[in-house]
Amino acid sequence: MARKASLSGFPEYLPAERLVENHVLDTLRTTFELHGFSPIETRSVETIDQLLRKGEIDKEVYAISRLQEEESSKKEKLALHFDLTVPFARYVVENAGYLSFPFSRYQIQKVWRGERPQEGRAREFTQADIDVVGDGDLPFRYDVTLALVVVDALSKLPIPAFKLRVNNRKLAEGFYLGLGLTDTAGVLREIDKLEKIGAEAVATNLRENLGATDNQAAAALALAQIVTEDVSFADRVRELAAQYGAEHELLEQGLAELTEVIAEASKRAPGNVVADLSIARGLDYYTGTVYETVLVGHEKLGSICSGGRYEKLASNGKKTYPGVGLSIGVTRVVARILSQQFATASRAVPSAVYIALTNDEGWSAANDVADALRARGIACEVSATAAKFGKQIKYAEKRGIPFVWFISEKDGALTHEVKDIRSGEQVPADPQTWEPPAEDLHVRIIPAEDLA
Repeated sequence: MARKASLSGFPEYLPAERLVENHVLDTLRTTFELHGFSPIETRSVETIDQLLRKGEIDKEVYAISRLQEEESSKKEKLALHFDLTVPFARYVVENAGYLSFPFSRYQIQKVWRGERPQEGRAREFTQADIDVVGDGDLPFRYDVTLALVVVDALSKLPIPAFKLRVNNRKLAEGFYLGLGLTDTAGVLREIDKLEKIGAEAVATNLRENLGATDNQAAAALALAQIVTEDVSFADRVRELAAQYGAEHELLEQGLAELTEVIAEASKRAPGNVVADLSIARGLDYYTGTVYETVLVGHEKLGSICSGGRYEKLASNGKKTYPGVGLSIGVTRVVARILSQQFATASRAVPSAVYIALTNDEGWSAANDVADALRARGIACEVSATAAKFGKQIKYAEKRGIPFVWFISEKDGALTHEVKDIRSGEQVPADPQTWEPPAEDLHVRIIPAEDLA
């Protein structure tokens, strides 16, 4: 990860790094499927109108065009998708007749944003999304399910401890309305800046941009400071509401929903999920539960996984498809794993065996050995040219392949030996039965604590 990219914001990995990324992707994919989520993939290109339908985000969009495009074909302006949520909303509407609702999907794809590259932010990156969408309505328990699925997935990755921070927009909006702050979306956008600019600056913005009084700004900030690992947040919110006269029906709905999430999560994932009432998620389409996830000790990296409940993101004008979803920033997670060496691949190549050649006439026999090994799931490769054994051993060592296979002929019969080039041990071997030690059969991703 010390290499300088030739094109900023478009990460490329060396083979050993890519193996770590593959491990992350495979772990997420397997976990999502264990929880019943089905895979889909949407096209990389959407119309610009589709991408912008939830607001102006033109600074993030990469528009595309053909170099020799004729003027008559420029009717639809196209762009690369900047997230997976907007394409998924379109996908649901267009395929609703073929889907069974509630529909649980996962989607792992690259996305593109025209942002200034910096640590944790790239212009081309991979996201892993999970969503559950209903037809007309969606039971709230899926909000709980999503939190538990993500905790399960992240717990299997070679990353430090993490906190899934959960809030509820109804709770926050009800509290603000009770205070007399009617522009609840505006207040949420300001509260969403709390970690970046600090409480004093947020209070100033609330007063200057939204007309909040000192008392209202103080109350909004006091609410945002409530963080608990259990359901005790509810009593603290009610005490605060009583203190500032901020009772509201919507507040009670949000409290009930957030309590359900935290009660179940604290039982099944104690310490990983917290009620954090500073989480606002400035995007307007969230309507209830909102999530953000940080690595403990790496909070400046930003959220590695975020999302929430949306009631009207997908609609065809007649029907509405409410949903709840979370998106994991795979590239952000992998970049931190690699830069901090939280894990490393046991070798840089899949091959466990390198089959050497004593002479070019033996190449077919070497491929017979390779066929026998691969039939039993042992990854291997065959030398393309004959060379001295020492040279071939050095090549295998440079590649990171642990075993070298030698074929020789004696009295008209082929004999086989395999050498562990790490220990120097060389023993007879039968292509039909030989197996490497279990730890060498496949590339392993080794967490840092296991390397110490």
